[in-house]
Amino acid sequence: MQALGQLLLVLVVGSASGHGDPRDTLACSQGLTCRLLDTDVLCGTEPPGPRHGLALARLRLEPALRCTEPMACVPCLEARVRLALPPATSPATESRLSAQPGTSGTQDSGDGGQWSPASGATSSQPNVTGLLLLSGHAYASSRCVAVEVWAPLRPTLRGRTVGWVIFRCFEAPLGSELHVSAYMNSWGQQRLSQQQRVPGCSWPAAQAAVPQCQVPRLRVSPGKKEVVVEVQGAAVGHNYTLRLYRNHSHGTSGPGRAVTAQSSPMSYVLPTDEVLPCLCLQVWPETQDPLRATLCPFSHDAEAWERLWAQSRLVLHIDEHVLTCSLSAPCDLPAELVPCWQPVHSGPCQPLPGLQQPARGQGPQEFGGLQPHPNLCVQVWSGGQVRLTQCLRDRALPGRPDDLLLLEHGGNASLCAMEWGACTPLASFTSTGAGHPGLLEQDLQQDVAGGQCQQLWHPSNSTGVVLWACPLHKYLRTHWALVWMGVLLGAACLLLLLLMKKEDMKGWLKSLRAGYGSKGPLQGRRALLVHASEPVAERAACALMAALHSLGLTVVAAPGGGSGMAALGPLPWLHAQHHRALRDSDTIILLLSPAAVAAAHQWDTRAKVVPESGAAESSLGPRHNPDPDDVPTVAPCEVFAAALSCAMPVLAVANGHYVVAWLEALVPAVPPALRAAPAFALPSETEGFLQALAGPARQRGRWLESHVAAVAEALQRAVGE
Repeated sequence: MQALGQLLLVLVVGSASGHGDPRDTLACSQGLTCRLLDTDVLCGTEPPGPRHGLALARLRLEPALRCTEPMACVPCLEARVRLALPPATSPATESRLSAQPGTSGTQDSGDGGQWSPASGATSSQPNVTGLLLLSGHAYASSRCVAVEVWAPLRPTLRGRTVGWVIFRCFEAPLGSELHVSAYMNSWGQQRLSQQQRVPGCSWPAAQAAVPQCQVPRLRVSPGKKEVVVEVQGAAVGHNYTLRLYRNHSHGTSGPGRAVTAQSSPMSYVLPTDEVLPCLCLQVWPETQDPLRATLCPFSHDAEAWERLWAQSRLVLHIDEHVLTCSLSAPCDLPAELVPCWQPVHSGPCQPLPGLQQPARGQGPQEFGGLQPHPNLCVQVWSGGQVRLTQCLRDRALPGRPDDLLLLEHGGNASLCAMEWGACTPLASFTSTGAGHPGLLEQDLQQDVAGGQCQQLWHPSNSTGVVLWACPLHKYLRTHWALVWMGVLLGAACLLLLLLMKKEDMKGWLKSLRAGYGSKGPLQGRRALLVHASEPVAERAACALMAALHSLGLTVVAAPGGGSGMAALGPLPWLHAQHHRALRDSDTIILLLSPAAVAAAHQWDTRAKVVPESGAAESSLGPRHNPDPDDVPTVAPCEVFAAALSCAMPVLAVANGHYVVAWLEALVPAVPPALRAAPAFALPSETEGFLQALAGPARQRGRWLESHVAAVAEALQRAVGE
């Protein structure tokens, strides 16, 4: 009786002090009867109740809208409380519970069923009564309501839930936090609490019904010289503010503009020079605490990014012998600052290990005490590209452009030279790209230990790397002195060799003078001379080229080729020369020496079938390509064997102008693979060889008699050496 008296007292006080909200609704599930006592009771009053009453089982909050008109709604949270009957402790307990008249709901107990407010019907069966207090606390307001609930008292319901009580609803501003508590005046679990955020204008139901969420839309139309910003969906007669600003991580800035909406959409013209990736637009109605529509449409515009980089500046500073830099830009840059070493102007810049750092804001940044040097630069990397570069080359700083950058690994004191994107150990390093590796290892180590090298950077701990800039000019002077001594020694040896070969020198000068002073009988013709890579063949090829050059014949020797072979490689260069000779109807001379004959026999042995003229016409096409099974593979360095792979298919179809010249003192006979071409034994058949080079038009006459002896003598002397 004392607890019931306190319960009635609380209800009377709440009814007297609360004025209520007529828009509140209350519903309960089937099997329960509920009545809203007051919608504005004193919060914090929690009277005790009977020992064995209704208990709280669950509290759930769901967003809802409270509307006075279809387009005039406010957001709120709906509180759903599930109640249960605790198990009875003794049979006498149920007999002491009083029966109260009440009204039963008409809805089922499912979560998603239909609900209706409680009515006033009465029931004569025994029931249990409970007082449910619901409170909602927002940032600036609080509200509590009292609900009286009856439930039927049946033994089968003990320890089970009996239904739901739904209160609609607790109002709160858009996006605010609301703390809702449920209290039941019975022993056991008396209180449940839950905190939930009221949905903002991103909630689809609020966008169409809450006036604060009905903001205009922004549309951007880019052009070549200007960008048009349209404000769509603005209500006529209302004022709106349109603001343009630059979105930075450290704040926003930019002009704003207030306009009044007319019957047509509002528009704002923006020059393209002001369009940057961080430019954002914002529009809102001129009302109290309005919702703003924001749009940043240029964050992925490639032209806007290029315009931003064109307006960005990188400046290097030297503050108390420490290198710092400042990256200024209208927008935040997703970039990385990379210190690097550039010994040659406009050359590659090698990044320094462990000193890269992201660009932060607009202020100066330092690189952990990096000391300045004329070869130091700072690059700005973004998206895998170098966007900005600044160097210290024009500053008056200690150090020389030819200094060497050394890297010392912490802990083991090992040194390596930073060059060409790698760190070369001093044991393998050579300063000029030639000479004996490791020549300067001890000297550089002594310079580092003796303090003659400038320490550019050292880590705060002893496990990192240390960077040194060591002078190299003194070693370069010594190296060039040795180079000049070598050049002079080589020139002296060459002069001595020429004096010993005076007769050969005279003959060579005589032939050279004859070649340049008069028009030779083979003037205007060209030939490709292919020989094996052996000393006797090379001497014979040199002598033959010199003799034929005096006759006006332009000869290209293989192996050889100079810069062309160095650029393409021996085999591609040979195929290109062979293709050119066939195209221009030039003569292809195959000079047979012992190594060449061995290569021909090897080629003939490895080939499956020796090409014959009758069978070749059906197996070879216009490009002179034999069947892959008929052409043996050759090693890349065997140029003569590769030449055979080019020549044999052409000889098989009787195409091309091939001439075989074999050194009779060294080669007994022409291999069978090359007998399809005219062959001449040198030097005995020199006259026929020269007539074959001259061609059918000049094979008659005595024009070759004065040259046959000179060519034969040169070949005999070359073979006899």
